[in-house]
Amino acid sequence: MAILEVEDLTKMFGGFTAIKDVSFEVGQGEILGLIGPNGSGKSTTFNCIAGMYAPTAGRIRFEGRDIGGLTANRICHAGIGRTYQIPRPFQNLSILENVALSAYFGQDRAVSREQAWDQAREALELVGLPSEAGATTEGLGAAALKKLELARALATQPRLLLADESLNGLDHTEMDQAADMLERIRTERGITIVWVEHIMGVLMRVVDRVVVLDHGEVIFNGLPDSAQSDARVIEVYLGAEA
Repeated sequence: MAILEVEDLTKMFGGFTAIKDVSFEVGQGEILGLIGPNGSGKSTTFNCIAGMYAPTAGRIRFEGRDIGGLTANRICHAGIGRTYQIPRPFQNLSILENVALSAYFGQDRAVSREQAWDQAREALELVGLPSEAGATTEGLGAAALKKLELARALATQPRLLLADESLNGLDHTEMDQAADMLERIRTERGITIVWVEHIMGVLMRVVDRVVVLDHGEVIFNGLPDSAQSDARVIEVYLGAEA
């Protein structure tokens, strides 16, 4: 059963068409890779789903409900959590406080202070960050900041997680760890994941299916192994000579 349905999604900025007639579904419990080279439209698609942009045309349905054009906070309250490419934690708050804020404000129900702390600790333990009250964000490296982004999203108790370029700025070991973490989030929490990425290698061993964009249009929708042997996908990533 599809938890997310994107149908003929189009987004224009003035006279520029960033994406055109993008359609795909995400199955319950699936990890879908939304990939493409820089400028392909994957971030625009992602931001339309997350509520940052209102679609120009087309439909977005989450759990059967039309969510296209809803604001980001209402999308979050509906059960869709997201991370950002560039983490921006509150530097004057502890790691635990950063995540507790997401738990407190990111759900469409009243959450007590105690519940927010508990959910924050649970999210931090899942991603492998310290949950002690005194642990600060000072000195966190790129990998730890990505983990903090994930914890903040998880604290909103999402049923669908939108992971935005979780590998950017990481070395090869950290990339493998980030991919394993997303797989663990799906396995342990039962959360469906849409992973937006431009780095194919590590992503391909984790995702169940990939949607490839180029110049704002879907050029491939299928299994990872098939994508890596598809002539148009190879051309987009490696050039016509390859």
